[in-house]
Amino acid sequence: MTTFEIREFVAGDTDGALRMWRQTEGIGLSDADRPDRLREFLSRNRGLSYVAVSEEGLIGTILCGTDGRRGYIYHLAVAAEARRSGIGRTLLKAAISAFQRIEIRKCHAFVFESNPFGELFWERSGWQRRDELLVYSKMLDG
Repeated sequence: MTTFEIREFVAGDTDGALRMWRQTEGIGLSDADRPDRLREFLSRNRGLSYVAVSEEGLIGTILCGTDGRRGYIYHLAVAAEARRSGIGRTLLKAAISAFQRIEIRKCHAFVFESNPFGELFWERSGWQRRDELLVYSKMLDG
């Protein structure tokens, strides 16, 4: 069993998080995940994202934000060597508590269809897969 602590994801954690995400299957990174943009996201959504830290360093993350109506979860990830220790569930519990404190009553998690481990985690955690929704994306000029 891995010993870990959960604390708020702060700007100083971005480099470690990026290193871990790059090594984690099922995590997709984009231009929005540049260190400066992550720091800005964390500042706008203060107190909603968390990291798991052990003696070895950062071993888990949950990146969360809100539009004021709904909560959004991105990059829930646990380092391969630390999985099956309850880290993902503990990070999710911390995020849900943070959303509840600001009266967010519904959350959405984004999971790549090619991430069967992610799908299994969310299903086992009691989350409903929404097949009736499509996500459309577009890069904006400027």
